[in-house]
Amino acid sequence: MEKRSVFTFFKKYGFIAIILLIFLAGCSGNINEPIDEQTTGFFNHYFVYNFSLLIKFLAKLFNGSYGLSIIIITLLIRLAVMPFMLKQTRSSLEMQDKMKDIKPEMDEIQKKYKGKKDKESQTKMQQEMMALYQKHNFNPLASFAGCLPMLIQFPILIGFYYAIRRTPEIAAHEFLWTNLGQQDMILTITAVVIYFIQSKVSLIGLDEQQRKQMAIMGYISPIMIGVISLNAPAALPLYWTVGGVFIIFQTLISKRMYLKHKKSLETK
Repeated sequence: MEKRSVFTFFKKYGFIAIILLIFLAGCSGNINEPIDEQTTGFFNHYFVYNFSLLIKFLAKLFNGSYGLSIIIITLLIRLAVMPFMLKQTRSSLEMQDKMKDIKPEMDEIQKKYKGKKDKESQTKMQQEMMALYQKHNFNPLASFAGCLPMLIQFPILIGFYYAIRRTPEIAAHEFLWTNLGQQDMILTITAVVIYFIQSKVSLIGLDEQQRKQMAIMGYISPIMIGVISLNAPAALPLYWTVGGVFIIFQTLISKRMYLKHKKSLETK
């Protein structure tokens, strides 16, 4: 049986963790209260407030376009964490390939000790599993490092999220067809569709069992985005739409880079 841990859960449901942290962070204060230099709290002062200043600064550079400011900052954030995400994806794909190679032998070992719960049998099974890992140069603890890019993004994404909600100037401006301070059904639907596509793209290259395990995210993420967007100003689904499109291309690029790297190794 596959061993589960908080890290396994985090890798599979990292996006949900982001959303939960967003709401948990919101419990500490009024998420609709305007942010300024007098606002107390370390996170508010050093993350939310500075993002709010950056939003207003870029908006002034682009003739008061807060929509364009949000798009630019979103892309800058995604570009900043992209090297970490590419490394994470490559590491994840390498782990998946190695797991495919060693799974038959793992199944044999587990079958050999099935039903044997005594300490001696369990110790022998662990020793054989460790020998198998060494044989294939497989480190199951390496998956823990895959959580790092997600952890790095937390304060950045959450800070930007609250800066959008707590910068009142945004609500007074329009972008394209919508008022950024009001709910917008078109942007909400767009964000939902984009994240549904993104979830499907993330399944490319996975085997059938992995696809089934991850399939639920193809529905949970878009639904959560939709529910939140329906009760939020249009600036938020705009932010998620831009970020989602970037993630789609980032995922496609990282998977293609890995396949190219894998083929080059096989030809050597």
